[in-house]
Amino acid sequence: MIKELEEYKINVRVKLSALWTAVMFCYIYGDYFELYVPQKVAGLLDGQNMLNTPIKLFAASFTLAIPALMIFLSLMLSPKLTKWINVGIGIFFTLFTLLVGISSISEWRMFYVMLSFIESIITSIVVIQAWLWPKN
Repeated sequence: MIKELEEYKINVRVKLSALWTAVMFCYIYGDYFELYVPQKVAGLLDGQNMLNTPIKLFAASFTLAIPALMIFLSLMLSPKLTKWINVGIGIFFTLFTLLVGISSISEWRMFYVMLSFIESIITSIVVIQAWLWPKN
């Protein structure tokens, strides 16, 4: 006799939070693996890198703090606010990561391009899940 596996309906908030967590792991792994690109560490040490001013570093930190906050905010804000913030920020990061991926195409950054496309797929799923949020 074959028993079916038990299935639970997962709350939309939990799905959204898990999706943002997956996006953050992709971001972190992409930045970590980028350290293996030739001359990357040397550029970090001598200041010859993309984030070579306090303003640029702040802007990058602020931008990447948003998905991290979405892990928490997706669980804590009101349903209506959560829905629309996830749709808006999800669209922004889908487009943002697609642009980063397309602009990063090179032999040594194919891993980064792949992660950017995965991030874009995940944030697209965020938008779809939030948009299709079930009503009572």
